[in-house]
Amino acid sequence: MLGRLNDLDIRLIKVFVTITQAGGITPAQTILNVGQPTISMQLAALEERLGYRLCQRGRSGFALTPRGEQFLAASKALLSAIGTFELQARNLDKALVGTLTIGLIGHSPIDVNTGISAAIARFGARQQAVRLSVAVHSPAELEQMLLAGMVDVAVSYFWRRMPTLDYLPLGHEEEVAYCSDSHVLHGKAGAVSIEEADRHDWVWRGSPLVAEETRHIPPAIVAICDNMEGRAILILSGRYLGYLPSHYAEPYIRSGRLAALNRKTLRHRVGFELATRRPPHRNEIVDAFLRDVADERAPAPPKARGG
Repeated sequence: MLGRLNDLDIRLIKVFVTITQAGGITPAQTILNVGQPTISMQLAALEERLGYRLCQRGRSGFALTPRGEQFLAASKALLSAIGTFELQARNLDKALVGTLTIGLIGHSPIDVNTGISAAIARFGARQQAVRLSVAVHSPAELEQMLLAGMVDVAVSYFWRRMPTLDYLPLGHEEEVAYCSDSHVLHGKAGAVSIEEADRHDWVWRGSPLVAEETRHIPPAIVAICDNMEGRAILILSGRYLGYLPSHYAEPYIRSGRLAALNRKTLRHRVGFELATRRPPHRNEIVDAFLRDVADERAPAPPKARGG
């Protein structure tokens, strides 16, 4: 049974994590730059140190055992902690040292992404040694990860207000209802009434939607999907109607694959926000990043008029 860790244990754990990320011993050869027999010996040595089998390997393929799954999670946490320690130890003379994890949803509005990118650039100019990590998840997942401390900052739309979180408005996104070129309503696209649209099947978000101008919730929601690409695929099938951000749908409109049902009545605006945990569960790194976001959003001072 593994006792006190030593350098060899750390090396063997890194080999194990690399094997799992590669999907097996054979594909890991290129990454580790060693042959299959050496990797197999290292993996066997780690299992002997632990006293249990981490994975099944052979002709049937590579698969983690239940203990292997648990050990992989613990190994990733250990290596992450070691990396953070090394970063902090090397940069104790810097004002900010640590990790900043930013959670995003896919295909955010362009102005929101541009603002966050500008804030990251401003943050990078600080006297700091902060490792940035970006994770992309659904709005519901981001909220749970933020509450659990798995991300420091989340940029999304939030359908409820949690008392332990702070929210900063960032902008808005317009969503429009679309049909595909194979849907029966395509010939009427642009002038479809709400009543007529409600007679057809819809795909909807998995999370509740809080929109500033939500006037329409269809009665026949028969498919659920939080992922934007997933909703687009279902709409393109011709079996469903659904809402998509107008900037995301634009390429499909240009190609003739999608058409807006009625931009006047079948549309809504969704507010995007940046959320963080409230103090004292917010560290100085997050506070510094929030100041950079606020500075990027501040209006530029008026230009002086020439004499």
